[in-house]
Amino acid sequence: MSDYIISACAPADLTKEQFDAMDVKYIYFHYSIDGVNFDDDMGQTKSFKEFYDSMRAGADTATSQINPDEYIEFFSKFLAEGKDVLHINLASGISGTHNSAMVAKSELEEQYPDRKIIVIDSTCASVGYGMLMHEMADKKAAGMGIDELAAWVEENKIKMHHWVMVSDLKWLVKGGRVSKTSGVLGSLLNICPIIEVNKYGKLIAREKVRTMKKAIGTLVDKMAENAENGVDYDGKCYIGMSDCPNEAETLKSLIEGKFPKLKDKVVINSIGTTIGSHTGPGTLVVVFWGKERTE
Repeated sequence: MSDYIISACAPADLTKEQFDAMDVKYIYFHYSIDGVNFDDDMGQTKSFKEFYDSMRAGADTATSQINPDEYIEFFSKFLAEGKDVLHINLASGISGTHNSAMVAKSELEEQYPDRKIIVIDSTCASVGYGMLMHEMADKKAAGMGIDELAAWVEENKIKMHHWVMVSDLKWLVKGGRVSKTSGVLGSLLNICPIIEVNKYGKLIAREKVRTMKKAIGTLVDKMAENAENGVDYDGKCYIGMSDCPNEAETLKSLIEGKFPKLKDKVVINSIGTTIGSHTGPGTLVVVFWGKERTE
């Protein structure tokens, strides 16, 4: 069996330590604050607290995806070492980076005809993407080969559920995902949208809930409705949060109370700068394994 690496993009919202412990390689997206450019390096250069505080203070944030040349440089390091590559991308429903990786794959296959390069659209984002990578790392460590693991990802990726709560609509308005009129009305009524990542990796608004407290409860309800085996769910659960640790701990406590058979404690990670630039501070996402996602 050929030696291979698995890799992802930084918006899997794992920490550097988690990536390294899983032996998952990673490549950075990019973002800017008021025109100053940074790598989305999991909060190493600029802390997530600093990033979200700058958003609260009115800074203009933007993101840019990875281009084909960057993927070529990234993949080449491993191919030159005689290793095959299994790369899982951020959902194509929210980013064009998958196309860039496919361009790089096509070019590198000509340079390295004896090597295998597999690029897969995860249809996942943030900690859902990260939890998928965690599962993949476990299966690779247990001896699963590259083709079998790639087939497993394709079969199971849309069983990774993501339910998101956004506490302030102004960030979605700024990014053009919500109209200004809806944003103003929603803010006046203290509405927190409940958003699902659908089977294509696109963000779909499912409900509008008033107050953050009720929205947190709705996330728990959505997990009970959609998790494998309902409240008897015995898989892993991750929470992503954008600088709202108290609310994340509340959500964690509610989930661990309602799902007593969980595998391990709920993991809380920060939502990174790529996703957070568009959802803003005060966002929560809960991810878990369940039935196949719908449109």
